Amino acid sequence: METTLVENLPQVTWLGVFIKAVLILAIISAVAGFGTFIERKVLAFMQRRLGPMHVGPYGLLQIAADGIKLFTKEDIVPQNANKLIFMIAPAITAATAFIALSAVPVFPDFTVPEFMPLIGGTFVPSIASDLNVGVLFVLGMMAAGIYGPLLAGMSQSNKWGIIGSARTAIQFLSFEVITGFSLIAPIMLVGSMSFVDFNNYQANEGVWMLMYQPVAFVLFLIAGFAETNRTPFDLLEHEAEIVSGFATEYSGMRWGMFFIGEYANMITVSVIGAVVFMGGYDPDATLGWLFIILKIAFLFFLMLWVRASWPHIRPDQLMWLCWKVLMPIAMINILVTAIVVMIV
Repeated sequence: METTLVENLPQVTWLGVFIKAVLILAIISAVAGFGTFIERKVLAFMQRRLGPMHVGPYGLLQIAADGIKLFTKEDIVPQNANKLIFMIAPAITAATAFIALSAVPVFPDFTVPEFMPLIGGTFVPSIASDLNVGVLFVLGMMAAGIYGPLLAGMSQSNKWGIIGSARTAIQFLSFEVITGFSLIAPIMLVGSMSFVDFNNYQANEGVWMLMYQPVAFVLFLIAGFAETNRTPFDLLEHEAEIVSGFATEYSGMRWGMFFIGEYANMITVSVIGAVVFMGGYDPDATLGWLFIILKIAFLFFLMLWVRASWPHIRPDQLMWLCWKVLMPIAMINILVTAIVVMIV
């Protein structure tokens, strides 16, 4: 009988789920802020610069300075904008990013120490809801994130915002298809869309899914860059062409919510890549969670590395890449995998 890595866990209660939700909001928001510092340092190193250096030791307090600036900067709403939609669009981006994280393992299972009042002894799971369609749920939430930049650009009464919205629609809708197709072949091998089942499958096989599905992994990474609006696919807010696209008229913390949502989505893509393709995690191993953190950090670093290395592409090149290159490759990969599964 095959063994599983997740079994005989304590009962998950609403209090444990609530604690997990609070931790996700707090930890991922903090990681997003720290991610900006890491990105600036990594880009500076690759471009022979120093990056943030003047606020605190080695520039570490630059994170706090940026946070203070965002919270205190004047929040301007354009006169001719659709004010309601303009104000809620950033919240959609941030909310969908955090909701997607609710179904992925973002920290180990643990039990709150007994000495803590009210919540002592509460079991907090790594995955609050081990959905049998967990992968589909996360992809659906990431896809719903399209409404943030789309509505933001359309509500501004600004031509650059409208162009950014148009690019949002074509880029997100196109590459969401590639993301889904890249995961179909691994799902066919595992026979499930649960992250726990993906984790257990690779543990039982003793090999990463990356070894079975290298093409799917590359497709997933490319589509992940497009869905997180990362260079070279950051056409939604390309400063050299459309000022700042969908975010042109935004300032203060509303702009910051777009920023936090982008980094939260980067973390989500990195977690999916680590769990689905790179062996996942072993909660029973002493350093099991350290290894998955290193995997997530590597994929996150890869996004920064690509930004420092690759120039922007044109929108027509983006669509050509999606529909004439990646789509046929994804379909062929699915077909070959189906044949192999039938034969074996």
